[in-house]
Amino acid sequence: MRSMGDGTAVGSPYPLFGGAVEQAPRHAGPAAAVTAPRGPEADLIGYRGPTACAAAGITYRQLDYWARTGLVEPSVRPTHGSGTQRLYSFRDVVVLKIVKRLLDTGVSLQNIRTAVQHLRSRGMADLPRMTLMSDGATVYECTSPDEVVDLLQGGQGVFGIAVGVVWRDVESALSQLHGERVDTGETLVRPNPADELARRRNRVG
Repeated sequence: MRSMGDGTAVGSPYPLFGGAVEQAPRHAGPAAAVTAPRGPEADLIGYRGPTACAAAGITYRQLDYWARTGLVEPSVRPTHGSGTQRLYSFRDVVVLKIVKRLLDTGVSLQNIRTAVQHLRSRGMADLPRMTLMSDGATVYECTSPDEVVDLLQGGQGVFGIAVGVVWRDVESALSQLHGERVDTGETLVRPNPADELARRRNRVG
């Protein structure tokens, strides 16, 4: 615990490792400037495997293995027999990208599974404010800059993943890719920036 100088103290971050995960202490502070997909439309949009792979920066082989082993399963539409297309939600794709980063930094699969379960248990509004820190063995959740500092000063945090940054990266990537309406199966074609640039050039010419 570190004193704030006014008699209060900052709660330490807690590890996401083994067994139940306790609620992290909340701290007042400016919220990250991240907008969550909102409204009923967001709940009706899913992303097929290749799109999820492109946005998360993973291979289809990784996606398939993680789905089959239950690490990250598609929450919109799981696979039921041959010919069924998996559909991943926006949150699923964010989690996929976080898993990729944790694996790249050498975090154990056991710890990643615990972290994924915790991420899925949190509300959409909570995710952009979170920072996941790890020393390569244990994953910690920090919900304020003070908690990040405490962890670094304790010599535990070696690298961090700002979930809000991952969120924005995925949001930007998906804005250029195709989604699918769950209710109608309609493919939502995103505008291609190259096509738009060509149209502008034609108008100028």
